[in-house]
Formats: sequence, structure tokens, C-alpha cells
Amino acid sequence: MPMFKLSLRGNEARLKLALLAFVLLFTGLGLRDPWPADEPRFAQIAVEMVDSGQWFFPMRGGELYPDKPPVFMWSIALFYWLLGSIKLAFMLPSALSGLLTLYLVYDLGKRLWNEQTGMLAAALLLLSFQFTLQAKTAQIDAMVCAWITLGCYGLLRHLLCKDGWHWYYLGFAAMGLGVITKGVGFLPLLMLLPFFLARHFQTQPDEIQGNWRWWAGPLTMLLVIALWFVPMLILVANQADSAYEVYRDNILLKQTARRYADSWHHIKPFWYYLTSVIPVFWLPLSLLLPWLIPNWWRAIQAGDRRILLPLVWIGLVVLFFSLSPGKRGVYILPALPMLALISAPFVQGILQKRWPNRLIMATVALFTLVFITLAIAGLAGLDKVQQLVLDYPVQPWWFLLCIGVFGLLSLFVSRRCQHLSWLLFMSSFWLLYSSWGYVLLTPVKTPKLVVENLQLHVTRDTPLVMLGLKEQFLLFWPYSMGHFGYHSPMSAQQQSAWQWLSDHPQGKILVARQEALGCFDLNKGLDLGFAHRQDWLLLDQSARTADCQITSPTLPIFYPGQQRGE
Repeated sequence: MPMFKLSLRGNEARLKLALLAFVLLFTGLGLRDPWPADEPRFAQIAVEMVDSGQWFFPMRGGELYPDKPPVFMWSIALFYWLLGSIKLAFMLPSALSGLLTLYLVYDLGKRLWNEQTGMLAAALLLLSFQFTLQAKTAQIDAMVCAWITLGCYGLLRHLLCKDGWHWYYLGFAAMGLGVITKGVGFLPLLMLLPFFLARHFQTQPDEIQGNWRWWAGPLTMLLVIALWFVPMLILVANQADSAYEVYRDNILLKQTARRYADSWHHIKPFWYYLTSVIPVFWLPLSLLLPWLIPNWWRAIQAGDRRILLPLVWIGLVVLFFSLSPGKRGVYILPALPMLALISAPFVQGILQKRWPNRLIMATVALFTLVFITLAIAGLAGLDKVQQLVLDYPVQPWWFLLCIGVFGLLSLFVSRRCQHLSWLLFMSSFWLLYSSWGYVLLTPVKTPKLVVENLQLHVTRDTPLVMLGLKEQFLLFWPYSMGHFGYHSPMSAQQQSAWQWLSDHPQGKILVARQEALGCFDLNKGLDLGFAHRQDWLLLDQSARTADCQITSPTLPIFYPGQQRGE
């Protein structure tokens, strides 16, 4: 393979990288609706904030939402208020967070090494699968990743660049914002552990002193958290409704300490991130780890804290989340920017070797083969492949074939500089996914078809409640729809719905056929179609059974725009 020297210097290169980042992260903005998981919930909460004028306590369908602090929902609500379109607003915070994270990684690389390294670090991060996926997803993780990266940025500007204590305090202020976005925002604090150990065992002549100033950092973080925490406590104490006390206790205890130590869902083994997340979702960096690790080790032996601090911090972050029984792949996203940062100084040398290039090209070839094989099998009508989309009104075979063709083109164009195949393939993948893919997946990822069928049988004046709340139905339903509480047991919900129908003879109930209901005969329900892996039915008075056993107190009914209804 001929030697290839990456050229990422100068204003023109910065402009090209910035343009590529903007195009990849913002293509498709306004083209799709919120998709599960989480996106419809956050979008619905933002809509209710703006429509009701009550911003401080997030409401999901009129019910207090205690699972997350409100910062991310505030950001969506702000753009919704400014733009008037939830389709434009809901993805903007994640995309902007992605841009901020890219800039922070670039600037750190430039300051700790040089301009070339900064550009490479940002490019590696942009081309990492998990990072771009989350920056194009309206979940909370892209924003908390940005706050955590800003926290690391502030600490490293102080600890390594020695640019002043104000950067140290900025880092802790970012941690505070991270905590009130999602509880794990404090994670940059762990970077102080390898710093103080290195200072103890490998003392340098110009070590930072400070005494009490070190403690002013955590105080800064607490002060930022207090900007939300103290008013929340005061407002809860002055509410007559006990639901606010439940909200306070849930968000402070259940959704933090208990969720970490005693998770009740997403249970995975200790090694889950090492075997099931990092190898795939951290591509292409995960492919280069066999060559990066020896370089990191030599740098650490030489006392290079630019590698030591981020690398140990990455290990601590992965360990932190591995110790919790509840795991989702996205939890370790905040470690990815620092991985890109410490990979950039060595990646140009690694890519001069034969086998890293072959491995990258082989990976692109494998993805290309999978897409083309699925496409051809689907177009040929192969039963086993057609069954993958049997329940959905979508035929994705031409879309998959198009991705495969672009994969082949990427392999052909980059045959002399094989590592560029990943850049070309992933760029084309994200552009196709963010345009054609968004349109193709709309009937799969939204309940629009079910809602259209529902509107044929329910008018604006028809009382309607839903059992087993799915926020996307509230978001897409143009009229008023009630529910009995997101976390209420289904047994209590159906009993309350059975009693509600006796008081509302013209009322209707929306429910999934898969729910086990003893108070209703689902065979008398009207079939509305399939969405979100369930068949949806509309029930009326005729579906009530005569022998419903009422064992639970009647639940309150929640409606968007109000807290409680009867």
C-alpha cells in the first residue's frame, strides 16, 4: 500500500470538516417525527410546557414526569416556542450538542498537541457510529455527553494546559449542568483520581498548587445544581398535591441511587459493554485498539499525562457503568470523545500500516455484503427475509440495495487509501438514512396509521382514554385523550376504565390487543392496525364484561394540559 499522509491543516480543512459535521448531523432535520424510545416522551413534555405555560415541572399527558431533571425538555420546549414546529425543534438540542462536543475535542487536541491532532480527533469522533447516531437522536444522551465533555475540557485546560483556575471552575459548572440534565453528569470528577496519583508518583517541577481552591470546584458544581434543586424543593413544599412529594422523592432517590444500584430493567452481565457495545458502536476506533494500546502504554511509561488522564478516566467510566446491573449501550457514550482525543496523536502512524487498513476495508465490505444480500433476498421475495417486515407497511429492499451500492463505490474509490472507505461509506450511509430512510421508517416508527383509523371512529367530542400509555399517541392525536397514569398497574387501569365507561356511555378506550384484560372482551374491539409491535383496538360499551372484579381504588384520569381530571 502506498504511503498516505492525512492533510488536515489550515482554514480550508477546518471549513471542510465543519461543513461535513453540519451536513451529517443536521440532514433530515424536520423530515421525521419523534420515534420511540424516549423521543415522543420528551417531545410531548416540551409541547405541554409551551401550551400550558408551566415549565418547571415536566408533565407527561398532565401527569408529573419524575424520571429525569428538566434541562433537556426545556431545550426542546425553547426551540418549539421559537420555531412553532415540534418536528423542527425536537432534534435540534442533540444536533447542537454534537457540534459542541466536536468543537471541544478539536480544541483540546489542538492545545494539547497541534492543529493536525485536533482535526483528526474531531474527525474520528464524527465518524464513530455511536456518536453520530446519538447526535441525530432526540434522546437525552447527546446533551449529557456534551456537558461531560465540557467538564473534561475545563479540567484538562487547567490540569494539563495550566490555563488557570477559571477553567477548573468551568469544568465543575458543566458537571452541575450535566447532573440536572441526567444524574451522571458528575463523571468528569473521576479524572482527578489519575491526576493526583500521577502527581504523587511522578511529580513534575511545575505542579499546580491551590489548597482550598481544589474544593471550590465541587462547590461550584453544587451551586449550579442548586439553581434547579432549591427552587424545586421550595415549590414542592408549597404544593397541596402529594403527587409533587412523590415526584421529588422519585427523581432524587429512585431515578439516581436506586436506578444505579438496583436496576429493574435492561439487566446485562458485567462484561456487556466490552463484548456487545464497544466492538460495534465504537467503530472505527474499536478496530484500531490493538495498535492504539501499545502506543498508549509507551506514552504512559514516558509520563505523558495527556494520555494517562483521559485513558484512565475512560476505564473508570466503563467500570462505573459495568458495576450497575442495568445497562444500555448509550450509557458509555460520554467516554467516546476522550477516546477519539487520545487516539488522534497515533492514528496517522497506525494508518500507514497494512493490516489496520485491511481491517477497516474488510469491515466496510462486510456491511456492504450484508446490505446487498438482504436487498436481493427481499426483492426476490425470499420468505425468511420478507418475514422481517411482515407486520410493517414498508419494503426497504431498494433502500438497502442503494446503501450497498454506495458501499461498493466506497471500496472502489478508496482502494489505494483503504481507510478512507469508512469515511465514504459512513457519510453516504448517514445521508441516505437521514433522508430516504426517515421517510421509509415513518409508518414503522410512528402510530400515524393507527391514529388515522382512530379518527374514522372518534370525533373531537368523543370521550377517549388509553390503557397502557404510549406517549406517541398523545403526540399524534389531535384531540383530547386521557390516561390513568404511566406507572399505574394494568389491573387497576382496566378496572378504572370499566367504571369510567359506565359514567361515559359514549366513551371509547384505546388499548393493545396484547394486554391481558379481564374486564373487557377484546374480541368485540375494533381493529385499528399494528404499531409499535402491538395490535391496537378500540373498545366501547359493548366490550365491557359483566363480571369485572373491582379490587383497586378508582384511579385519577390525566389529560395533557391539566394535572388531574375525574
